[in-house]
Amino acid sequence: MRPTPDRRRPARKAWSYPRPAIAKACERRITIVHRGVTLADTRRAVRTLETSHPPSYYFPPDDIDQTALARSSGSSFCEWKGAANYFDVTLQGEIFRDVAWSYAQPTPAFALLRDHIAFYAAPFDQCLIDGEQVTPQPGGFYGGWITPREAGPFKGVPGSRFW
Repeated sequence: MRPTPDRRRPARKAWSYPRPAIAKACERRITIVHRGVTLADTRRAVRTLETSHPPSYYFPPDDIDQTALARSSGSSFCEWKGAANYFDVTLQGEIFRDVAWSYAQPTPAFALLRDHIAFYAAPFDQCLIDGEQVTPQPGGFYGGWITPREAGPFKGVPGSRFW
């Protein structure tokens, strides 16, 4: 379900986000809660912006319940950020495989991301930005968080593979 636009400020079009992508400090409150357990909560996130994508949010390690994380064998490569390592998350005995990723050695333009961890929104009950529930970016691979502040279309929808 797509959130309704926030009438207090116009939605930003994902197609106006920069290419190449950028990373910026973000002071909004970003929270992940699942079955009443807080996995992550910060006002010190790093937000990435890229053309056709909703923002992704990276948490500093100190603002994440590290006991819930286990490094997995998953990996991927981003032309902007570099090589990513993946993590499984275990909360109350439930294991979510490869639902978080991090850049231990990001490219120089993304040094802010070093060791910060991003999470897919879909597996968790609540992924919130300033108390507002987000919608996961479509498509399964991309990790953007959609709020009423973002306007699509977003990469990941059917037919967007070669955008």
